[in-house]
Amino acid sequence: MRVPGLGSWSEDPLWASFYDWSVEHPQLGGMLWRLGIGSDLRRLYRAAAEIGRQPSGARILDVPCGGGVALRGLRRDQGVEYVAADIAQAMLDRTMHAAGERGVADQVRPRLADVEELPFDDGSFDLVVSFTGLHCFPDPARAMVEMVRVLRPGGVITGSALLNDTGARYQPLRVAGRAAGLLGPGCTGDDVTRWMSAGGVGEVSLEISGAIGYFRGVRR
Repeated sequence: MRVPGLGSWSEDPLWASFYDWSVEHPQLGGMLWRLGIGSDLRRLYRAAAEIGRQPSGARILDVPCGGGVALRGLRRDQGVEYVAADIAQAMLDRTMHAAGERGVADQVRPRLADVEELPFDDGSFDLVVSFTGLHCFPDPARAMVEMVRVLRPGGVITGSALLNDTGARYQPLRVAGRAAGLLGPGCTGDDVTRWMSAGGVGEVSLEISGAIGYFRGVRR
């Protein structure tokens, strides 16, 4: 089922534009995040900052890149290859527009891709980021397998997801999101850490901020 007017992730849903706007407006967006999902928007900024710590020559995969909100972590003249992957061309277009506005377009490579079957070699990235993506995927477990597969040993995977076990307060949000066709089956925090560990990721951490869980780990 899909609510008319909202769109789907293969298109350019209205929700995606609102999400991007909220992230780019720290004060008002931060207030809306606190009220709506009980989450601290600054936590997303801190997670995205890992992108800017990558050395020259590093390869970074952002999937799904959406409208390019994670680009805030990318520095001008950083000298990395930043692959922005998404299932929707509209999202890639918005990411490249954002990259141009931030002056980092020379480092960003857009790529149409399905996260459940990534068109990249094993161990080909130093950092994989996936912000607010797992809860949208039809098969989040498979998506995690693929994201870990393309990560080199010693590389970092980090991201966030709307989790299924963050309390009854957020259940209406999850139900409405699925009714609108914007959310998949989702996962719990335990699912995320178990999938990462099973894939050979160590030093796994999970930080809960309202309805959102932020995960990070290092591939062994």
